[in-house]
Amino acid sequence: MLSLLRPRLVSARLAPRLSRVACYSSLTENDLAHFAKFLPPTSIISTFPPYSSSADELLPFNDDWMGRFHGMSSTVLRPKTTQQVSQILKWCNERRIPVVPQGGNTGLVGGSVPIKDELIISLSNMNNIRSFDPISGVLVADAGCILQSLTDHIAPHDHIMPVDLGAKGSCQIGGNVATNAGGLRLLRYGSLHGTVLGLEVVLADGTVLDQLTTLRKDNTGYDLKQLFIGSEGTLGIITAVSILTPPAPEASNNLILALPSFSNVLPLYQIVKRQLSEILSAFEYIDRTAYNLAVKHGQGRALSDDEVEGAECFVLVETSGGHREHDEEKLSHLLESLFESDTSLINTGVLSQSPAQFSSIWALREGVTEAVSKEGKAYKYDISVPLASFKDVVDGVREHLRSKGLLHDKAVKHVIGYGHVGDGNLHLNVVADAYLPEIQDALEPYVYEVVSSLRGSISAEHGIGAAKTHALSYSKSVVAIELMRKIKTVFDPHGIMNPGKVLEL
Repeated sequence: MLSLLRPRLVSARLAPRLSRVACYSSLTENDLAHFAKFLPPTSIISTFPPYSSSADELLPFNDDWMGRFHGMSSTVLRPKTTQQVSQILKWCNERRIPVVPQGGNTGLVGGSVPIKDELIISLSNMNNIRSFDPISGVLVADAGCILQSLTDHIAPHDHIMPVDLGAKGSCQIGGNVATNAGGLRLLRYGSLHGTVLGLEVVLADGTVLDQLTTLRKDNTGYDLKQLFIGSEGTLGIITAVSILTPPAPEASNNLILALPSFSNVLPLYQIVKRQLSEILSAFEYIDRTAYNLAVKHGQGRALSDDEVEGAECFVLVETSGGHREHDEEKLSHLLESLFESDTSLINTGVLSQSPAQFSSIWALREGVTEAVSKEGKAYKYDISVPLASFKDVVDGVREHLRSKGLLHDKAVKHVIGYGHVGDGNLHLNVVADAYLPEIQDALEPYVYEVVSSLRGSISAEHGIGAAKTHALSYSKSVVAIELMRKIKTVFDPHGIMNPGKVLEL
């Protein structure tokens, strides 16, 4: 998560660039009259007459969910069918009207809200589940289906979604795919690049690309769907998804371990992988400050005060398997071997004994984000770096801020790290008393330079959006960025699809 900028800063910085693109047209009442020919009044929210919606009605679409990115769109269209999306884009392409596709609007990098006054196309009305095959586990659904709704739909068939996110109650599957969302299940089930079997996409000119296959094997040339996974709506609008869902585990367990030193995390990970093998589904890292903040702000208390004494960091391990007794035996053996080892990697550990305790342990890890928001204003970086570098990166940023005289209660209060050890994803959070330009200047490009020096990624799972376009070169070469621009031109020659996102204007 690149630092989330101060309110209105992203729009203010990028809007002039959008204005300079002479080929773009602004939406007019005549355009709305055209859309009204095939969209019902309930599918149009606009400040233009005859709709005359209030600005407040548009706020949930113009502002991101954290209130840090702000657009100025006058109109939201909410089509119900792929054909309606096609008609909208065909008209917009001909008229050179820029558009922003929007799902649940739960992103953290400003990718789903306008930079200026682009037309918003919300997929929220496209929420039909087209089919589910309990034999193969293949689910086909409209892009606007909420992730939790899909989870609930397939649960009676003993299947789960391969992606699990904190925002599952409001994020939509189309947005998940468009941003290649990661989440807590990636270690076990892989990324959406592997679990998505097919897509239905409407291109910028209104052409419908039907690649909605349910086949697991299809070796017939270029795999076009991969271009749209993670493209953030810059190449087309995903209207339907075919996704492979795994069987629900018969048994799930978790435990939380207190470690005396970060240097023990990697040896512990090796042991856990070896002993738990096929049932390991999560290995999450939480540093001591992040743990303390979660406890302070009521996100749970997985360990007693005595148990956390002397701990520098914590690890949450989850297993998902097909036989409870077998899994519990493996976990018990793991804990015994850790406690009896000559080289003590852990201070203590707690294995969940009930569904309530299982949920409580996860609540602590998932609650870190909410705890950070309660503690102050967060500059968030979602980065991929080598596992051994997690603590060095966090400590380095803290000392860099200290050297700038910014580590105090009226500037930066905490620098914390937590994340997914299983896939090398560190969430670096700088918690400040307020958003200040001097903090922003101290963090950037410093953090990007650190990531680049480690051959890491400036975005592990949250995407580029509007916030990171200027930093793309820290993770992508000149050759790669130029190829990305060429691909963008092929699919969207007039540049109407989510302009200013992923690639700079």
